[in-house]
Amino acid sequence: MVLLPLVDLDPDLAALRPLGGFFVLRTAGAPADPPPPLAQTYAHRGEDVYEDSVTLRVRMITERLQAPELRVSASIAQQALAARLWSITLGCAVRYGSVPDLDPLLLHWDAAASAPDDLWLAEVRPRPADAATVADIVVRGHLEPLTAVLHARYGVAEGLLWGNAGSALAGAAREVDRWARGAGTDAGVRAHALAAELFTHPRLAPTGTLTGTAFRRRSCCLYYRVPGGGVCGDCCFMRDPRSSPGAASG
Repeated sequence: MVLLPLVDLDPDLAALRPLGGFFVLRTAGAPADPPPPLAQTYAHRGEDVYEDSVTLRVRMITERLQAPELRVSASIAQQALAARLWSITLGCAVRYGSVPDLDPLLLHWDAAASAPDDLWLAEVRPRPADAATVADIVVRGHLEPLTAVLHARYGVAEGLLWGNAGSALAGAAREVDRWARGAGTDAGVRAHALAAELFTHPRLAPTGTLTGTAFRRRSCCLYYRVPGGGVCGDCCFMRDPRSSPGAASG
């Protein structure tokens, strides 16, 4: 395997581009009409605020997928954002050896856009790529306040949301591994090592079991409730619970 040299974070985070759109983070140039920073969204907590990023994304998903409940759309929105956060930090960790500070005051979420145009970082400030720092950036900085908002606003179970976070982390590590195998580097090994250490965090440890590159979560994201949806590959359910006699409501 080829060992990639670790380099300083560049202003455009260009080394993330080969990994795919979910890993890319916009940094250069402020958008003409920038969305509010995520810190503003987190501050709203249980309020259903017009044009709030969470409200906008949940309503958009509900309309597009014809989701039967807002909590289903909220779960899908949260897992997608968690996947973006984990992808950016894991990608930077293995490509640069450091990660950008994703302070909610600096990170803006355009809830009407899709990756890689949905997130914009106002300033690239490098931080160490160790598990404790990554957990501080993603878990404490984003997932904890986002969980509080979605639980208060839409009644989504906190355990479900943390299960989404665990699933998103495992998925991001697998995507790095997939790219690394094609590129002939050891980045996948390093990504999985970092993910395994992150799964020792008290918020993530109860979410499921990581075995090598495989993850089995202990909760369900509720995607099976979307018309035409089903259970995900890492779901706690082996089949759509609606097909089982006496199945729980989820």
